[in-house]
Amino acid sequence: MLPYSQLIESQIKQQQLGTQPKSLYEPIRYIMGLGGKRLRPTLVLLAYSLYKSDADKMVTYAVAVEAFHNFTLMHDDIMDKAPLRRGKPTVHERWNTSTAILSGDVMLVKVYDMFLSLEGNQLKETLHIFNQCAAEVCEGQQWDMEFESKNKVTEAQYIEMIRLKTAVLLGFSLEFGALLAGASDNDRKGLRDFGVNIGIAFQLKDDLLDVYADQKRFGKQVGGDILSNKKTFLLIKALEKARGKEKAELAKWLTAKKFDKRKKVKAVTAIYNSIGVQAFTEDKIEEYFQRAFLNLEQLSIKNKAESLIDFTIELANRQK
Repeated sequence: MLPYSQLIESQIKQQQLGTQPKSLYEPIRYIMGLGGKRLRPTLVLLAYSLYKSDADKMVTYAVAVEAFHNFTLMHDDIMDKAPLRRGKPTVHERWNTSTAILSGDVMLVKVYDMFLSLEGNQLKETLHIFNQCAAEVCEGQQWDMEFESKNKVTEAQYIEMIRLKTAVLLGFSLEFGALLAGASDNDRKGLRDFGVNIGIAFQLKDDLLDVYADQKRFGKQVGGDILSNKKTFLLIKALEKARGKEKAELAKWLTAKKFDKRKKVKAVTAIYNSIGVQAFTEDKIEEYFQRAFLNLEQLSIKNKAESLIDFTIELANRQK
């Protein structure tokens, strides 16, 4: 059997999405062709393979999850007014906002189409857990937008936001793979909880890399969250711990309307370093990865989970 990444890419290229009007369907092929980690469909196949050996037959369903993920990215980019996605123009920039909205809507419809070959109770249960996940992703995105105008966001509020916006889809991916394989309710729940915990750790790692990654390896601007005053775990922790001069200087940079970008990133990073924000974040990342590994201990197939563990360790150690 081909490696999962090749199976996923091949299936994406084979998808029959529609032809006319071209301006509606071409943006879908465009964003799906931009690549990325393909983390979510890979998790579907990894979870399935814990129970059965014919994961290649499940690739269509795995790609449905990737299509949903890219639908959320297409709409998120509109809301964020983002010019680039994976180093290329976003759909609303290359085409226009109205087209991006409609193409995203069609993508979501196509996700349901890809599920339709499931039978009976499996289809019903898939739609039940998928719809719950999709609603939670939207809730997380709304919280993220609301945080932009809030003066104070607590650590607990932030963790809940990233749980909804990012982590529940990883949890769904793993539970979905287990559901396709006919796993027990206990194993499905354990894999879902595992996915949610690695999803939270995954987003916290993104927050950390945005400040501390090697620019050449990271692939996007280091310090982008600092420049936009995005309420990441690092900023929330800095606001919580800063005292005296550090607190005053941090407030100055957060309220500055005009500034030199390099100076701001350098100054805020220096405050983070002084407070020890990097260590706080690394500890929190480790906490959620450890929670995830404990979830695996509850599975009936815990002795077969090496591939999932290896994949998670690779995520934990990534530098981009």
